[in-house]
Amino acid sequence: MRIQNSFRVGLVGTLGVGLGLLLITSITSLATVLTYVGAALFLSLGLDPLVSWLEKRKLPRWAAILVVVVVVLAAVATLILTIIPLISEQVGLFVKTLPNIITNLSDKVWIDALNAQLGGWVDVNALLTEAAAWLKDPANISGLAGGALAVGVSLVNGFFGAIIVIILTLYFTAALNSIKSFTYKMIPATKRDRFIQLSGQITDGVGRYVIGQITLGLVNGVLTFLLLTIIGGRAPIVFAFIAFVFSLIPLVGTISGSALIVLSQFVLADGTVALIAIIYYLIYMQVEAYVISPRIMNKAVSVPGSIVVIAAIAGGSLLGILGALVAIPVAASIIIIVKEVLLPRQEKL
Repeated sequence: MRIQNSFRVGLVGTLGVGLGLLLITSITSLATVLTYVGAALFLSLGLDPLVSWLEKRKLPRWAAILVVVVVVLAAVATLILTIIPLISEQVGLFVKTLPNIITNLSDKVWIDALNAQLGGWVDVNALLTEAAAWLKDPANISGLAGGALAVGVSLVNGFFGAIIVIILTLYFTAALNSIKSFTYKMIPATKRDRFIQLSGQITDGVGRYVIGQITLGLVNGVLTFLLLTIIGGRAPIVFAFIAFVFSLIPLVGTISGSALIVLSQFVLADGTVALIAIIYYLIYMQVEAYVISPRIMNKAVSVPGSIVVIAAIAGGSLLGILGALVAIPVAASIIIIVKEVLLPRQEKL
């Protein structure tokens, strides 16, 4: 009997460990899918206040959802129809100027001029010789091709991932009330009212946060569009969208998007446009940090500044950009739970 019991304990323990490893492996394999679902649910909570606002304007829920869906799809279609002509234009311009580029590279006048400007500190001829020898190595060419292929695959995966998130967001927005009702039914009846109250505060806070971030992004995007239109920058709609997307990322989003836009304008337009853009963004980032953001976000979530920084860094380290996006509302939710549940419970002990 002892041998049988030992065998049974070992067997059950082994099966438990195996089941745990299977669950961990499954979660790891489904990490991308779970990320899509989490991002879509997060965005749907942000769109729900818009749907509720339209419902208060005497629109039925299905009509409010339809309006939100049409607006989102129109924004995506506008972006795609704007980016494709720009890419085609740039590719055509490169192909058209490629013979001149090759001719200029074969002309040694510019090499001598560059050597004269560098004052003999750098041997340009030697650098070009080494570069040519490096490019003649098939292994290096294969590495470049593999890297370019990996970048292309990543871009395609990112595009399809964005489409999946948009579709899931629309589905979740339409079925959000049903999801909430089903979740509430899973809670025991004695604790259901309290759970509904707390979950309502949390979801409202998440929704307000998303709306606040979207408002900041819209402000940055609209001002970027006006700036590039006035100073003659290239592709103002595309870079306005880039400014909007980067503004959604807490802490580092605005400065990263601004740097990308300035560098792009320096390449696509000229140095004057890039210089004006630098001056504008230096001023805008100060105004956003001390005027726009506090007025918008203080009404959305009440989280101390130190916790905002810690949450954004921790979320970004765990889940990348998505983690940085959801970290602040998660921190706000934890604060609500601590204030409404843990502290009152401690007072009763």
